[in-house]
Parts: sequence; structure tokens; C-alpha cells
Amino acid sequence: MDFELELGILLDILLSALLGFFIGFERKLRAKEAGIRTHTIVCVGSALMMCISKYGFQGADTSRVAAQIVAGVGFLGAGIIVYRKHEVHGLTTAAGIWATAGIGMACGARLYLVAVGASVVLIGVQFLLHMPWRIFKMKKSYTLKIVFEDCEGSREKIKEMFGFEVYVKLLLERQGERLVYRATINTEKEYRSEFLEKALKENPYILSIERTDDN
Repeated sequence: MDFELELGILLDILLSALLGFFIGFERKLRAKEAGIRTHTIVCVGSALMMCISKYGFQGADTSRVAAQIVAGVGFLGAGIIVYRKHEVHGLTTAAGIWATAGIGMACGARLYLVAVGASVVLIGVQFLLHMPWRIFKMKKSYTLKIVFEDCEGSREKIKEMFGFEVYVKLLLERQGERLVYRATINTEKEYRSEFLEKALKENPYILSIERTDDN
């Protein structure tokens, strides 16, 4: 292999490092699990493997290495995804690492326009979808467990007070001489502790209110 070819391969790897840096920098600005170092290394590693596959094994099926890169990065991304507090965290970052590997592969294959264009699209999408626009915001649900006495209209009063239509769960049990409901409700509104304390004080039939969504 001549010097000029190896120098060209090195420039391909340097381009992949630059693109990986910019992608990782955007992730670092948002304090995500994987930042500059991870994205840069993934991009460089993918480009390096592509170059080795393309120029180091003449006459071999070079597509095999590309397929193994995709599978290997998938395992790396799986390690970032965490299920915590009833929510999945790290999924977007894992997908970004997977896409970054593709950009590194494009650099190794010398598809420069594709690599640079895909990087711009990836970073642009991340910035766009993090803009504080209502259309991109997901509705958040809060769970409350309410224990209240079975008295005239108590179930409808609870619905009106917390603004929901259907109980997620409603159990009726007898405690001595009184009937008590144990209700679970979902609501899109986050009620402050002051509101819950006031609801308990002004409505004697409400025995307890508990947040159970771990937020």
C-alpha cells in the first residue's frame, strides 16, 4: 500500500473524528449519557473498520465488516438505555450513537457528501426537536391514590376536583361502620402539595392523597 493511499485513509479518519466531535458536542450541551468522547470514538472506529475492510483485505467480501459494525454498535447503544422511574432513558442517545457509526462508515467509504450531510441533518434534528414548541412536547401523566369515604356524590366530587373522567382503579371496602373507596387516578395536571393539603382540609370525606408516579 503506497504512502498517498494511507495518507488519504488518515484524512478519512480525521474527517470522521471531526464529525463525531460535533455530534457529541451537541449531546454534551444537553448533559446526555454519551458525549464528545463516545461519539468521536464511535465515528472514528467505524471509519477505521471500513478502511481496513476496504483496503486491508483485497478480494474479500468487505460488506461483512460493515454489517458487523452495525451489530456491534447496537450492543453499545443497548448499554446506554436505562429504565428508571417508569420511563425509558437514553434511547435517543443510543440511536444517535448508531447513526454516528453510520456517518463514520460513510467517511471510511469516502462518501464525503453523505457523511457531512447526514451529520448536519442529525444535529439539526436534535436542535429542532429540543425547541420549546408545544407540538414537540409529550403529555405527562401523574398518578394519585385517593382514599375517601362513600358518601353522597363523593365519587363525582373527586372527578370534578381533579379533572378526570374515569377511575383507573376503584376498590370499595368496609372499615368498621363506614364504606371507604381506594381510588387510583391519572391526571395531566401536576397538583402542588398546597392544593392537596387544602383538599384534605376542606373535604373531610377525603382520608388521604398520595402521589405514586415517583416524580
